This record gives sequence, C-alpha cells and structure tokens, in this order.
Amino acid sequence: MTIDLTFTAHDIANTRFAISPLGEVVASVRVVKNPSAHPLLRSWADQVRRRLQDVDWRLLSDLVPVPTISIAGFTCTPPATSMPDLDLELATMRGAADRVRSDLDEIPGPRTKRVQALYADPEQGLERLAEEVANYWAAAMAPYWSRIRSLLEGEILYRARLLAEGGAQRMLADLDDAVSWQDGTLRLRHRYVSGARSLRGLGLLLVPCVFASPRVFSVTTPPYQPTVRYPPRGIATLWERRELDPPEALAAVLGRTRARLLAELDQPASTRDLAQRAGLSEPGVNQHLTALRKAGLCSAHRTGRYVLYARTAIAEALLG
Repeated sequence: MTIDLTFTAHDIANTRFAISPLGEVVASVRVVKNPSAHPLLRSWADQVRRRLQDVDWRLLSDLVPVPTISIAGFTCTPPATSMPDLDLELATMRGAADRVRSDLDEIPGPRTKRVQALYADPEQGLERLAEEVANYWAAAMAPYWSRIRSLLEGEILYRARLLAEGGAQRMLADLDDAVSWQDGTLRLRHRYVSGARSLRGLGLLLVPCVFASPRVFSVTTPPYQPTVRYPPRGIATLWERRELDPPEALAAVLGRTRARLLAELDQPASTRDLAQRAGLSEPGVNQHLTALRKAGLCSAHRTGRYVLYARTAIAEALLG
C-alpha cells in the first residue's frame, strides 16, 4: 500500500525542514517498549530503560501503542519553526486542548483509564502529559541530545546540497527506501493506509527523526501541515563507543586530563564511570567536570538517582 502526496508549484515552494525534540520523544517510546524491533537503537534503549524506572511516563506510554498503527496528532504537532526547543513544543501541545477529543476519536481500539481521563479533561490531561514528557526527556533524551541534534542538522545540510544540485526531485529521490518520487508525486509505502493526499498548498514538512527508524511516519490530515518523519543517515554511528585521543592543541589549552575526560564523554556517563575509565578518583573527576561545565564544554543531567554528564555542541566541535 502507498500514500501518494501530490505536489503543486505552491507545495514545492512551501516545502521545508525542521527538527522536533518532541517528535523524537514520542518516537523513542516505541523503542523503549520494544527494543528488539529497533536494532540500530537497541544500545540506547538498554542504557535508558534502567533510568526510566524512576520516571512516571505511563500516559505517554499509553498514547504510543506498540505495534504503532497511528498516534494522536496533538502528541507531536508538526513544528512551526525549523529548530524549536522542547519547551516551545510542549507549549504548543498544551495549547491543543481543542484537538484532543477529535484526534483521539480517530485512533482505533480501547482507551486506558489514563487516556480516558485525558479525553474527559483535555486541559488537565495535557498538563500531566507535558510533565511526563519533560521528565522522560531529562532521563532518556537530554544527555544524548547534543549528538542527536548534530546528526539531524547534518542531514538537513545534506538535503540542502541535493536541492541546490538537482532541485526537489534530487532532494526527495533518496529520502528513504520506503519513499519514491515520480512525476510530481511522493509515494510513501505504508502498512495500513493507502490513497492520494493533497498537500493543500501548504507544502511538505520534512522532519528527520532518529527514533522513527526503521519506519517513515506521515501526517496528512487537517489542520496539521502535511509532514513526513523519516530516519536520517548515520543513525548506527550515534551509539558507537569510540576510542578518541584528544587533539594535542586542545590538551595544551585545557590540560591533558580535562581533554581526556571530554574525549571519554563520547557517550553520556556518570562521575563513577569516568573515574574508572580515566583512572582517576571520583572527587578529582568532579573537580574537572565543574571546570568544564563552567566553560560550557559539558552539561549535567540529573534524573532521580542518576547524574549523567554529556559533551556540549561546542565540545563536539573542538574534538572534531
């Protein structure tokens, strides 16, 4: 089965890209609930499932069933800007109370008690959902976000180059194996739905989404802008454990120990993990991490009993 998205000249002109932190959260729930179906993301799921034991994310889980046939649109409204942060997307979600019931009515199957409570009182239910998403983000997504965002931004730059080289046809032609372009129509292979869809002159919003892998997800129903969420290139490299010696020039500026700690943060890690890897005492590592945080080179993310440190985008650039 395929969904056929037909383009007009207006649609081509209005086609754009965006990154969606909230979309990554919603898509990642599928991975946590069924990691065996997502081999490229299994390493991440194994790391975060233990931390999520301290987080209440039951309503969020209920809204993302597995297997995933469809997800209510208000849970991850297509972003209005190209680079929204999570707070902006959560504010948009909180403002979608008038869409909750109609969106849930389109989802087949019985509702859990938590989803039924959301249906009965959308405003209060969305507040609970936003709180759950924020806590889930802190535990499972924030420590990894700098690296994920860099991959997504690189994907958008790659698509921009293809657009410059060969227009929309070149840019869309190799989006994903489940996507094909022919004669002004973008065809999406779909497990459950088929038929032609007009973009209504709004253009297509393309959202590279790490946790969509290995599927392509689409939104084609009003009032939302038609959207395709697809896996970007290079997902398998996100969770690789890489042995990386810090550049000599960086070690000369920061000191070899602090440069080594930054290199060790190729994956988010606790103080204890870093101390064991670097052969240092935990108090010594804490002292160096404090200095690196003040310099904007690493960030700390607390979730219940856990504090994980992660490199910032600035540190990634310096090490690169």
